[in-house]
Amino acid sequence: MAYLLDANVFIAAKNLHYGFDFCPAFWDWLLLAHQQGKVYSIEKVRDELRAGQDDLAQWVDSLPESFFLPVDRQTLPALGTVAQWVNAHRDYSPAAKSTFLQITDYYLVAQALAGSHIVVTHERPANSIHTVKIPNVCLGVNVSYLTPFEMLRRERVRFVL
Repeated sequence: MAYLLDANVFIAAKNLHYGFDFCPAFWDWLLLAHQQGKVYSIEKVRDELRAGQDDLAQWVDSLPESFFLPVDRQTLPALGTVAQWVNAHRDYSPAAKSTFLQITDYYLVAQALAGSHIVVTHERPANSIHTVKIPNVCLGVNVSYLTPFEMLRRERVRFVL
């Protein structure tokens, strides 16, 4: 079991809570936790973050390849399970379903399901016909999810001067 981080965790950390300029300890902890086998993300998240062409993209490029998990043989059946759950859900519009199945979130949940990992995201469950949210899908396919703050508390991370 490890944590799989959504792109919004990195983006919000950089822009809001843990800027590189005033809280480098957060970024150091992510790398340390990865080295301990606790924190990963997926290749599709890496690709999203690199597209930003900013200091976050540079940080992502400095990470070991192992930080971002590829789609593997274990993931393929999980992709089917997630797609089946989304498509069977009558509460979502066809457009919402189609969009979800084309974006990184789909792969994030499937890779968490395949590896028995915990998804870490800022998203919250929502009852919306127009958007399929990560937590809703996680609940539907029995994947655990947390906010980044819950992950940090669970791991007893402290950024102390």
